Amino acid sequence: MKYPRRLSSGANNTVIVLSETEVAKLFTGDTRSDIGSEAEKMKVANAINDLVVRFVRLDYNEALAAEMLVMERIRPIDYRAYEVERRELWFDVFADELAQLHASGFVHRDLKRPSNLDGLAFDNILLTEQGLRLIDVGISALKSQVGDTIFAKYIEIEQAEMVQFKAYFLNR
Repeated sequence: MKYPRRLSSGANNTVIVLSETEVAKLFTGDTRSDIGSEAEKMKVANAINDLVVRFVRLDYNEALAAEMLVMERIRPIDYRAYEVERRELWFDVFADELAQLHASGFVHRDLKRPSNLDGLAFDNILLTEQGLRLIDVGISALKSQVGDTIFAKYIEIEQAEMVQFKAYFLNR
């Protein structure tokens, strides 16, 4: 289906603009993801720091027949317009904030993107006026839900992706 004011579409969902300050991730039919679970993971991450896009509310749009995960609207900036020294500072803050999320039991799990999806590498990491931010927590995990062993494996994978992201972000 074609949606008005579409920003992006992923494997299971489309994100549309609601206003100057809000966007909505649409959930229609069986999208293989749970809107309530995603909202809860966003709330957990938002309570730790501001790295993950801010959760606003859950809603329903009659006209689109879609459940909506409403969140803050983020306007990305092209990081290549900034000096490497400034990008190094942004990366260091990002790494610290991601470590805070990990220490508090949250892992994003999609920094690099699954290899079978279209799009650019690391397009879930956006540079904004507030620094680097994470979007799309659809496959993120909470330690309390997956346990120590699985969570540790997810952290290991994400730390390897961080090494790749640093090279990508600083050298491109």
